[in-house]
Amino acid sequence: MRLSTRVGLAVGCTVPLLVLASGWLLTQLVARDLHRAGDQHLRQRAAAIAPDARALLRASAGHRPKIADQRERRLFSAALDVGVRVQGPDGVFSGGPQPGPSARLPRRAAGPVTIRDGARSWRGLARPVPGGTLWVFAPDTADRAQVLLVRRRVVFTALLAAPASGLLAWVLASGASAPLRRLTRRTAGLDPRTSGVRPEPERTGVTEVDELSATLRTVLARYDEQAARTAEALDTARSFSSAAAHELRTPLMSMGTNLDVLGLPGLPEPDRDEALTDLRLEHARLLHLLVMLRELGRGDLVEAETFDAVELADLADAAVAEVRRRDRGADIALAAEPGLTVPGWEPGLRLLLDNLLANALAHGRDPAGVARIRVDVRRAGEQAVVVVTDQGPGIPPACRERLFERFQRGPDSTGSGLGLTLVAQQTALHRGSVGVTDGPYGTGARFEVRLPLDGTGAPGRRDWLIGTAGANRSQGFPKETS
Repeated sequence: MRLSTRVGLAVGCTVPLLVLASGWLLTQLVARDLHRAGDQHLRQRAAAIAPDARALLRASAGHRPKIADQRERRLFSAALDVGVRVQGPDGVFSGGPQPGPSARLPRRAAGPVTIRDGARSWRGLARPVPGGTLWVFAPDTADRAQVLLVRRRVVFTALLAAPASGLLAWVLASGASAPLRRLTRRTAGLDPRTSGVRPEPERTGVTEVDELSATLRTVLARYDEQAARTAEALDTARSFSSAAAHELRTPLMSMGTNLDVLGLPGLPEPDRDEALTDLRLEHARLLHLLVMLRELGRGDLVEAETFDAVELADLADAAVAEVRRRDRGADIALAAEPGLTVPGWEPGLRLLLDNLLANALAHGRDPAGVARIRVDVRRAGEQAVVVVTDQGPGIPPACRERLFERFQRGPDSTGSGLGLTLVAQQTALHRGSVGVTDGPYGTGARFEVRLPLDGTGAPGRRDWLIGTAGANRSQGFPKETS
């Protein structure tokens, strides 16, 4: 049922009820006014004939019939347009219009009362007089034809108002709901699954319709966003499985070869130990690769709602402490500006620091084999700067351009080729920049990450697992020389 029809029916049913209620109240007020005017007239008549009623009762009590007849005629003449009934110990004297003898009169009445005599009603007023009671009566004007006529006209008006008000309300509601119908026609053909067309903002002047249109656009925008994020998640999952299958193939084949070697009968003990060592190394590398791929996919799916204020000094201190615990021979110096916070995803920033330190620990050892690493965390204008330097052989300028690409490894690297990719991913996610240069004394490598302190905008690039070219992947893990 249309809204205009509902409004028309509602108004068509409500207005007659309001008319009837108003008419009932009006008739009650009219009846009360009529009662008040009639009761005032009864009081005036009772006060005027009360002396004649007393004289009549005295003459009746003195057994003077002639005088009693005179007093009775005089009483009825003075009553004019009201009925009179005098009740005394010697009888009842009545005259004029009044209820029949069968109508019950109340024993006590402090004021005017309504007395029913069949289908007719009367207003009566009792006045005590010496030796009896004086009653005066008048027809109940509230039941007269005029009041009944008013009631009939109220009912007729209510019946007439029902279709008239319903039709008028339907016309007005149809006009008021026209913007809603236009919005329905504009959005009826939209299918967010197959089309990217969205309704344009249009002011109709009707607040509710404009709010509904804005809500609809918001819902569609959220649907588009979620659909895009779902597509990204599916692409990430496909890329993860593809990358994992490609990168795991060679080490798994190597592990299979070692298992075949272990199954040879009469295998010498040194060869068995070498095969077991290779298996342990391959197993550790596989686990590391899976963990890195998982973190890369996790970073691609981070939402802006997870960003919060992160204390960089505390984060760097925890990362350095973890490296010192793992390698007690490493010489790691930390200089962090206290109270420096950036808006970001704390697990991602910790991952960034961990991988910078892990890279320096793996490739930044001096000729004596000692890892000498320095970590600086400071403010530079509107940016936070994280610098990690080492004293290793450094990185040739020709290799720096592709250093952060996925699965890029040096000729002697035993890693997964994803550590620095994770650093670049988290830097881009936080809308920062990362670069590598020579160390401060011409030796080693210096990695510098800059992160904005304002944190405005949504997370940055999030296609590190999806968008890297597969041509740059290596075909296996280089083995450590034994």
